[in-house]
Amino acid sequence: MSDEKPAERPPVPILPAATILLLRDDPVFEVLMVKRHHQIDFAGGALVFPGGKTHGGDDEPGWEARTLGWEAALPQKRPLRIAAIREAYEEAGILLARHADGAPFRGDDRAAAAREDIGRDRRPFLDLIKELDLYLDLEALTVFAHWITPPMTPRRFDTWFYVAKAPEEQLAVCDGSETVDAEWIAPHEAVRLGLAGERTVIFPTRMNLQLLGEASSAEDAVARSRAREIVTVLPELTERNGERVLVLPPNAGYGAVVEPVSRAM
Repeated sequence: MSDEKPAERPPVPILPAATILLLRDDPVFEVLMVKRHHQIDFAGGALVFPGGKTHGGDDEPGWEARTLGWEAALPQKRPLRIAAIREAYEEAGILLARHADGAPFRGDDRAAAAREDIGRDRRPFLDLIKELDLYLDLEALTVFAHWITPPMTPRRFDTWFYVAKAPEEQLAVCDGSETVDAEWIAPHEAVRLGLAGERTVIFPTRMNLQLLGEASSAEDAVARSRAREIVTVLPELTERNGERVLVLPPNAGYGAVVEPVSRAM
């Protein structure tokens, strides 16, 4: 018999990611959610907020001249804000940007036609923004939450959640590739659909929907986010009454959360 110990698995890399909760009151308080394609390797078929990993292009030096709020954002957070805006554009067709005179971007055919090329990395996002003569509105984003995927998962993300009021004159349209549907939905209704099994709503999404649902309007949600201390959420794996559970930090704003792993994963 061999005395060799089994090789330890290499640690799963933690990838930086950004997610955006686009909000509106039309006339009730709603958040934009997209349904991920069932063949996507992470959260396939789930109802989620637009978002994803950061890309190399999100850290291009040229963004300094094509953003609003560059100086106000910490250097390490700028690519995350750019990624959040890019993902909302790629997955839902909504672009948080302004013209040189400060007027909000209302959408046009060039932006709509470029989505697939941007989403498939055939064209830099910065190149499109230059062509449209726009400035990404980093100032429109407010930090909502910060989650890190627990160690036992096959893929791990260090995800920053942002809230922003959606531009009134842009329509949400899924990309048909990563997302197959885009809909505006009240936070409590999305939670209900997930708990009832009518939609797939993964654990972090459900927790942040519940937190979002404490607000009464888009403006109230943004104000609450600005006033709330952001506590990093790294769910702790433990055992309670013989069952493996995930426990959230009690001061993170979600209350006393003890989630069975069987329901969370």
